[in-house]
Amino acid sequence: MAASDDARPGTTSSPPLLEVSNRVVALHKRYYGKGPESTRVIFHGDTLVVILRGGFTRIERTLVDEGLEDQVLQQRRDLQAVMEERYVDLVRTTLGREVEAFLSANHHDPDVQVEIFLLRPADD
Repeated sequence: MAASDDARPGTTSSPPLLEVSNRVVALHKRYYGKGPESTRVIFHGDTLVVILRGGFTRIERTLVDEGLEDQVLQQRRDLQAVMEERYVDLVRTTLGREVEAFLSANHHDPDVQVEIFLLRPADD
């Protein structure tokens, strides 16, 4: 779906943002083996933020519970590096905007992941 007036900055319920959310969840299910329990998409100006809660797999949760959160978080960082092109393409094709930068972070307590996309200004 191309960007339109439905993708106004600051909204979280427009069809393109719902599509971003659904497509990010689909990528998680495919590559992590489990999707998040909840997802929130925030779009303001040239910044798109996707917040995913409750996405650790059973194996990851077991390792975290045993004090191995650093290894789990490193594995997640490694996978995010592999996934970057997929995420950037997802945003570019859904919103019709180029991505200048992609940042990703994970946290184990609470179990949350944040994907941040800095978009090229629309007037460029």
